[in-house]
Amino acid sequence: MTTATPPPDAAGPDTTVAVKDVFGIDSPLTIRAFREPTTYVPEADPAYRFQPDVTLALLAGFARNRRVLVQGLHGTGKSSHVEQVAARLNWPCIRVNLDGHLSRLDLIGRDAVVLRDGQQVTEFREGIVPWALRRPMALVLDEYDAGRPDVMFVLQRMLESDGKLTLLDRNEVVAPHPAFRLFATANTVGLGNLNGLYHGAQRLNHAQIDRWHIVAALDHLPAAEEAAIVRSRVPAYGDERGRAMVDAMVAVAALTREGFRAGDLSTLMSPRTVITWAENTELFGDPAPAFRLSFLNKCDEAERPLVAEYFQRCFDRELPESHRLTATAGAATAAGEPAA
Repeated sequence: MTTATPPPDAAGPDTTVAVKDVFGIDSPLTIRAFREPTTYVPEADPAYRFQPDVTLALLAGFARNRRVLVQGLHGTGKSSHVEQVAARLNWPCIRVNLDGHLSRLDLIGRDAVVLRDGQQVTEFREGIVPWALRRPMALVLDEYDAGRPDVMFVLQRMLESDGKLTLLDRNEVVAPHPAFRLFATANTVGLGNLNGLYHGAQRLNHAQIDRWHIVAALDHLPAAEEAAIVRSRVPAYGDERGRAMVDAMVAVAALTREGFRAGDLSTLMSPRTVITWAENTELFGDPAPAFRLSFLNKCDEAERPLVAEYFQRCFDRELPESHRLTATAGAATAAGEPAA
């Protein structure tokens, strides 16, 4: 077998930045970065809020070539976190969404019929993994726990210290570029769909999970920071009345998350949903119908009265769904049963 070398024009980081200056984290660390962005560098979001522990874990991945897996509930901003760190470092970054239909050929490559000098010939077209491996690129494997277990073994050797990849179709061993980095995001930690929330999540081989150097857990932001993000996305809520409304929206979202953790709800409001709710409120002029269209209608019908109660607590307004909870409690009491 032959060993492939990176493209000659694939230069690595050419400057150094201070973590404290770039990310606002009280740390003396410095990290290598790129002076100029390229096509593959994500666009920086000035409103993004970094969570220090997860950010430092990702920076360790960029600085020391650590394989980092970010795990957390949906809507916590796992993929965005990796992208926004890459954006600040001008580090090229590309995301691959894993799903049950992704095959080994999609990742590694396949033979394709092409037209050359008027003749049809067969040539090997490499997949996204060897393409990224040869370049100064941060490859993010999104929904890592949704990939088929047999396909995930393709990545087994890449997770080892040397990170090489063997292309059996070409009898070639691809050595990674010195600035290649590998990250992944997942809703679970490879144990499958234990709570029934993430249908399609797979149980992953423990030997492969063990190869990830760092596993970072990402949770929702504090209420004040989440509200600041919502207001930055919907500038119309910048006045005092708008700030109070956004605070109430974030409070409703926090209650749904508490209800989810307690087992009272089967779904929760993500920051993305709160932003959508705020946008729809601006559109409809009323947070109540906007709430129903943005989140309430996504909930199980039996859980809607409880969600409506959360809305009532934070907005001091009743939704029609809240009366169903009262009616259900009254019927249970009349029948001699304990109220829910």
